[in-house]
Amino acid sequence: MSESAPETVPAKKPAKAKKAAKPENSIPRGQPKSNRPWKTPKQKFSKIKKTVNRLSFEKKTALRDELRYIKERSKEIKDKRKEDAVQKHQRRVENAERRLANERRSEVVQVIKNPAKLKRMKKKQMRMIEKRDVSQVKVV
Repeated sequence: MSESAPETVPAKKPAKAKKAAKPENSIPRGQPKSNRPWKTPKQKFSKIKKTVNRLSFEKKTALRDELRYIKERSKEIKDKRKEDAVQKHQRRVENAERRLANERRSEVVQVIKNPAKLKRMKKKQMRMIEKRDVSQVKVV
């Protein structure tokens, strides 16, 4: 044995643990219960990393103003459409009433004073008879 100083062995640094492969990727998947093999295994929502992109105050206010303008504009358009529809309906009703009144005014009316005539009439002639309020209709 030699009397030289004992050799010192440099201390080994602890080996870095390699990242373990994700367990869901390393384990082969069997047939899922739902029988849909194309579906990927889901992660818990809390485990998913979410990136947060904060907007500056100016951008936020600009976005709010833009949204407010869009809402007001769309409300105006909807109100205008509604108003147009109401006016159209009103006009249609007025036209129908006017048409009916014009028809009544232009009718040629013959008052039947003798009720015995009604008994002599045929069925087709009876169908043509209409009752009117004589006070409203001009008798020709």
